Amino acid sequence: MVLDLTASSVDLTRALCDIPSASGDERALADAIEEALRLAAHLELVRHGNTVVARTNLGRAQRVAIAGHIDTVPINGNVPTRDVEIDGVPYLWGRGTVDMKAGVAVQLKLAAELSDPAVDVTWMWYDNEEVEASKNGLGLLAAVRPDLFEADFAILGEPSNGEVEGGCNGTLRAIVRTTGVRAHAARAWVGENAIHRAAPILTRLAEYRAREVAVDGLLYRESLSAVRIAGGVAGNVIPDACEVEVNYRFAPSKSAADAEAHIRSVLAGFDVEITDVAEGARPGLDAPVARQFVEAVDAEPRPKYGWTDVARFSAMGIPAVNYGPGDPHLAHHDEERVPVAQIETVERGLRAWLSSR
Repeated sequence: MVLDLTASSVDLTRALCDIPSASGDERALADAIEEALRLAAHLELVRHGNTVVARTNLGRAQRVAIAGHIDTVPINGNVPTRDVEIDGVPYLWGRGTVDMKAGVAVQLKLAAELSDPAVDVTWMWYDNEEVEASKNGLGLLAAVRPDLFEADFAILGEPSNGEVEGGCNGTLRAIVRTTGVRAHAARAWVGENAIHRAAPILTRLAEYRAREVAVDGLLYRESLSAVRIAGGVAGNVIPDACEVEVNYRFAPSKSAADAEAHIRSVLAGFDVEITDVAEGARPGLDAPVARQFVEAVDAEPRPKYGWTDVARFSAMGIPAVNYGPGDPHLAHHDEERVPVAQIETVERGLRAWLSSR
């Protein structure tokens, strides 16, 4: 598996997508990225697991971290990548085109070609972003090499329709439990049905109205949803246990403690276990380097509703934004596709900013 970093960013996107790399299976792609970058003498390479770091050391006054994850959600008949045209617009179709190998392709091409950027750049390509935080390659790298995260500004190549999306919402997952008493279904009145007892949980969630919260000039929309329900013993048994898994996306003005308190308030009276929480990130657009970047790429900043690793940089005190090709609504979709023009636009914008003095 050989990557040609002299190819166009569009062709490079196609090549990256055609190397399967679902979470936990990124080694082949990480190997290909490392091997291709060895031809770039201006870059210092660091490999940690299936995370590849490449950085310049030119003594510039500022350093920027530019990162992208190389894993995807599982393939579902949407590889190999193919060219499609919709309403006269050319697209690349296939798993990873949006989330986020088009962004990674742009980054790899620029990393190889920009030997004399205006700022020092630490490029990071990491694994296991699409699964639990404990496996995230960026987090694992930060634990052992915090020095690699020294930067004045960070850019994540997450899909943003070629616009700048500041910060991100936080995310919380919880399990809400009900209990009952088992009995034969023919004599249901003898037992207590735990699934029926979950009905008020679903009612509260269905009636919940998402909040819109202004944070540093951007309007973030929250959401609270049931994402899984489990219960039942057998087709002729009244169930004695039921679990509803809930996902809460909360504005970056809230802390994890605030989010937990809100969930417990909404679901008061039920057994609630918080299983995972990651705080969001404020937009960070007030930093001078961030303003310069937004002006250079001629973008109108928007909020990022989904959680991304900008939050990891923000927690380190590094302002960070999302900037990449692809419509976030098509991330993980079986019809995942990216406009060819957006890949080219993001490459031009990032190249111009990194080259300007």
